[in-house]
Amino acid sequence: MKYICKMETDLGNLTACAEDGALIGLWFAGQKYYPAETDDWLFHSNYPIFEKLRNWLSGYFSGNLKVSRPRLNPRGSTFQKNVWNRILRIPFGELSTYGNIARTLGVHSPRAIGNAVGHNPISLLIPCHRVVGADGNLRGYAGGIEKKVQLLQLEKYWKNT
Repeated sequence: MKYICKMETDLGNLTACAEDGALIGLWFAGQKYYPAETDDWLFHSNYPIFEKLRNWLSGYFSGNLKVSRPRLNPRGSTFQKNVWNRILRIPFGELSTYGNIARTLGVHSPRAIGNAVGHNPISLLIPCHRVVGADGNLRGYAGGIEKKVQLLQLEKYWKNT
């Protein structure tokens, strides 16, 4: 059974989805690649993983980086999961490029990396906002480029305090 929950954050409303005790999705309202079919998902705001997510979000937005991340189980291809796992290793407040991720994974196409990054189903926790172009420019964010800017500003602020 898939469970769904709506949450409010400093950057707007989020929809979380969980199954088997793990988070499988977290999307900003109106985000690109938002799941089309959610009718069979059961609304359950007290599902335990959602409490862990609320604690993580509260810690993230307040700069408390010691809050443990809830268990994640994103749905995607093996290639996408490899990219998302690599993104999970980008330290808080730091950036990586599509090309750098491609090199570390032995992939010849930064564009393929960009496609996988863009389809990340768990916003914020899989920090795809930390991935930028080779020239340092922001190349998009499924939740909206303005949210990417805000997240990067927030992380830089917290890292420097």
